[in-house]
Amino acid sequence: MNFLNRTSNPAFTNYFFGGDKTSPKTMSTTGIFFKSIFSIAIIIIISIGIWKLYTTGFDIKWFGIGGMITAITISILISVRQHWAHILVPLYAIAKGFFLGSMSVFAHAHYPNLPYQAIGLTVITFLVVLLLYQTRIIVVTKKLRSIIITVAASIFVIYIISWILGFFGVKFFIWGTTWPAIIFNIVAAIFAALSLLLDFDYIERHKNKSPKYKEWLATWGLLVTLVWLYAEILRLMRSLAIKF
Repeated sequence: MNFLNRTSNPAFTNYFFGGDKTSPKTMSTTGIFFKSIFSIAIIIIISIGIWKLYTTGFDIKWFGIGGMITAITISILISVRQHWAHILVPLYAIAKGFFLGSMSVFAHAHYPNLPYQAIGLTVITFLVVLLLYQTRIIVVTKKLRSIIITVAASIFVIYIISWILGFFGVKFFIWGTTWPAIIFNIVAAIFAALSLLLDFDYIERHKNKSPKYKEWLATWGLLVTLVWLYAEILRLMRSLAIKF
């Protein structure tokens, strides 16, 4: 049943938080908070830079693709080199800044202010989920963990399959503005939000226990979820804008 105790977010697994319990300094929510703010600030600054380049006529297409590939590569490195997290997580934030910046700029170019609305909804969703968790209106049980993990993993596999098929010119049903695509997008956004519950729960159960340096790993986990949530909300809003 250990699988059920893990979050759907790859950064919050026993692989990262197991072991070394003798560190004099332990992981704290305050440390995670400030590291998260720092990382989000990096993403925002890079995104603003991408916007400035776009307004000058610079082709930013490859920034988005390069940012995505770099973020995936850095995530793999973080998985196998935990003690490098204090260096790799800020680099991950930079890569995601390029990716999200490019995606947001293209969305803003066709639908002005859409990214700002998506950011607002992401922040509101985060706060609502945090409130539901803190007040125990939603309790993270083993059954709930199992459902979220299963669905989130399935969504991830579908995205990977669609990405691979895209190289062969096959357009998967999850893309576009058809109702199946929109419904899939809605489900993905919902479970991205629910994944925050598991992240909050895991942090709470491991605070003051895991080594201090693993605050960076927890920060990375939150960034993964927040980026996923924002991307799903932005894509959904764009699809609805085209549809209606």
